[in-house]
Amino acid sequence: MTSERVTESTSTGTEASGEGYERGLGSRQVQMIAIGGAIGVGLFLGAGANIAKAGPSLILMYALAGVIIFFIMRALGELLLYRPVSGSFAEYSREFLGPFFGYFTGWTYWLMWVVTGMAELTAAAIYVHYWFPAVPQWVTALVFLVVLFVANLISVKLFGEIEFWFSMVKVTALIGMIVIGLGVLTFGFSAAGDTAAVSNLWQFDGFFPKGIGSSLMTLQGVMFAYLAVELVGVTAGESENPEKTLPKAINTLPWRIALFYVGALTVILAVVKWTEFAPGVSPFVEAFAVIGIPAGAGIVNFVVLTAALSSCNSGMYSTGRMLRTLADNGEAPRVFSRLSASKTPALGVTVSVAFMAIGVALNYVVPDKAFGYVTSVATAAGIWTWLMILISHVLYRRKVVAGRLPASSFPAPGGAVCSYIAIAFLLFVTCLIAYDAEARVCLYVMAGWTVALGIGWLLLKSRTREITEPRAREPEEVG
Repeated sequence: MTSERVTESTSTGTEASGEGYERGLGSRQVQMIAIGGAIGVGLFLGAGANIAKAGPSLILMYALAGVIIFFIMRALGELLLYRPVSGSFAEYSREFLGPFFGYFTGWTYWLMWVVTGMAELTAAAIYVHYWFPAVPQWVTALVFLVVLFVANLISVKLFGEIEFWFSMVKVTALIGMIVIGLGVLTFGFSAAGDTAAVSNLWQFDGFFPKGIGSSLMTLQGVMFAYLAVELVGVTAGESENPEKTLPKAINTLPWRIALFYVGALTVILAVVKWTEFAPGVSPFVEAFAVIGIPAGAGIVNFVVLTAALSSCNSGMYSTGRMLRTLADNGEAPRVFSRLSASKTPALGVTVSVAFMAIGVALNYVVPDKAFGYVTSVATAAGIWTWLMILISHVLYRRKVVAGRLPASSFPAPGGAVCSYIAIAFLLFVTCLIAYDAEARVCLYVMAGWTVALGIGWLLLKSRTREITEPRAREPEEVG
């Protein structure tokens, strides 16, 4: 990254337009990608295990984590409007913390989406198992992997359109669930009408039935549920009008979290007492089974299937773009920087999908544990990405105050204060992961990943030293 490149990096987004991508994502699609990113398999499937651990207090954990996620997204939003680029997190880490952090963040975000893709394939296979119990999980996972892979190779417009309709299904269904649940609570219809009551939120051993400590331990699973909200940053290089679409997408995050997470869980846990939910079963499918609406559980199962496929689709999109960003900076093989005739990083997507296929193997070897293994690794990689966004934001704010960089047109409220709060929260969640014997395995994986990337960095340094050295930037006085 040259000094001229930094100097012309304003909120106009001109740089992003020169990356070679097709600006094929309209406002309608970016909005739904942002909404869909906040509704994933972590809510639809992972919430079942967390309800069993925390009971109704899980609602509070989602609300607390949602506030932190908003802080992260506002920090990212300020950076995006300062310089909107595809592969944003890696670029900001590279600019504000140095080349190694850009390299490490880019590869770690790639890892996060690869293992998230594995988790989504596993979840999708579990959902199909609901209808076809005789079909092995690995077969279903493989079929979905191939179909989404082909769709991602065609064009970014097709990706955006698929993601739009996937998100539309999730949003419509969740609103429908909330309305039906409120109807059961208000009018008492259905098989659950006699037992549905707001008092279910505290009647069975209280709001914290397993204790506050047990509730806090669910934060690692809750944070996994929020992975992908930052995907809107990756779309910056292919958005038609990032200056308008990105702030709007980020500013709608609080109501999305309040409605789709806090609201939906509150209604579900009021309709069905928390003791009836179990790990490995979607609480939404279970709730509709209890309500007794004909075919309701099957419909909800279809919805949560689309949620899993949506997230996997997003994973294929983002991994290909991140590999291209790394290749453009000389931190991955140059061949990944090539675009296909349809202006998609086809080779990067192909290689990423090949690694996602490991998830198919996990579904063959350990189908019962596959989801838990990959979600813990994805959470650890996601926490690193969020930390880099926050630290980059803090350093950017310092340079703005010093008059060395132009101010963003979308400043985060509270300046860097909220970023410091979010950093402390993420470090706390990391400590919770280290304390949990089952989740702790992801830290071992990340330690191995760090060693592997460290070796790769040393090899890069020995071959092309200029890549691994900080690029000179002229101080920029901003009046």
